[in-house]
Amino acid sequence: MKKYFVIGNPIDHSLSPKLHNYWFKENNIDANYDKKKIEEKDLKSTISSLRKKKINGINVTIPFKKAVIPYLDKLSPEAEQTQSVNTIILTNDILMGHNTDISGFTKAIESLNFNVEGKKIFILGAGGVVPSIIFALNKMNVSEIIISNRTRQKAEDINSQFKISNVIDWGEIPIFDVIINATSLGLKNEALNLNFSDIGSNKLFYDVIYNPSETRFLKEGKKFGNRSENGKLMFVFQALEAFKLWHGVEPKINDETLKLLDDD
Repeated sequence: MKKYFVIGNPIDHSLSPKLHNYWFKENNIDANYDKKKIEEKDLKSTISSLRKKKINGINVTIPFKKAVIPYLDKLSPEAEQTQSVNTIILTNDILMGHNTDISGFTKAIESLNFNVEGKKIFILGAGGVVPSIIFALNKMNVSEIIISNRTRQKAEDINSQFKISNVIDWGEIPIFDVIINATSLGLKNEALNLNFSDIGSNKLFYDVIYNPSETRFLKEGKKFGNRSENGKLMFVFQALEAFKLWHGVEPKINDETLKLLDDD
């Protein structure tokens, strides 16, 4: 039986095992997928278990998407440009890091029938998934990307990588069409403590968090007459791309797949 898992910290919220194990069953693949909470000091030995073929593939979530890179042999072009890896595969004894978050985010936004071309985007956070979101947004021809992070230097680091439109202090709220919460605030129902009362309505509030399905950030957006969407579809689409890389099979995404994740 093949073995796969997702590594991160925290990791309890991850629904990856539920989704991948469902797809294994649907596609008659003899494999098991689990989640593993690790510390950064465990990365080397964890990746080594893949190199030694004790396991067959690894997904990576917060906060290790960049930290895993030194332990890999090669990166896909997207992973190289974003310096972010969420899927690792061993092929011909070469450990390859891929970034399926870009495709996941792009397909999720497209599925909303919300055209971001020419729109102003405000991103909260500067963690592992943010480079992927910026990469995708630039390809979708947004007009402006503004970023804010509690530790400003991390936002400045992203700016030096991508030359985004602007970095602002945490707590400032600029004019925007779309706001994306890419922080981990909300996983445990925490509040962002930002004031959205003056931003108007008809904006898109997007949270990359998918469990819980409605964070306080999304509730706040809805309260002021805005559209709110969680990261469930991004999660599903990035998982689909990882599944294809590992198994050469494109799993089906249907109502049953999505309901599976709602039941948690």
